[in-house]
Amino acid sequence: METIISVDNLKCGGCANTIKNSIKKVAGVNGVAVDVDTSAVSILHEVGVSKQKLLKRLASLGYPELGTSSDLQKVKSYVSCAIGKMHSIQ
Repeated sequence: METIISVDNLKCGGCANTIKNSIKKVAGVNGVAVDVDTSAVSILHEVGVSKQKLLKRLASLGYPELGTSSDLQKVKSYVSCAIGKMHSIQ
């Protein structure tokens, strides 16, 4: 099954790395692709993985569903972005 979620605060490859690394850890997720240009996160997963679970994980990183962002989530996204950039260097 594939779920595509448009998210807020997606700015760069660092953000994309953070999203990919975190979403891949969700049990039942088989693949993740992030399009920085369109702010779309495409997730391949088993039927038992709910969209709500994926939305909750994305929001906890600072990348909530498009149009639902808060100031706190914007701050979280900057931190997540920096972490993603550091992991891409390693």
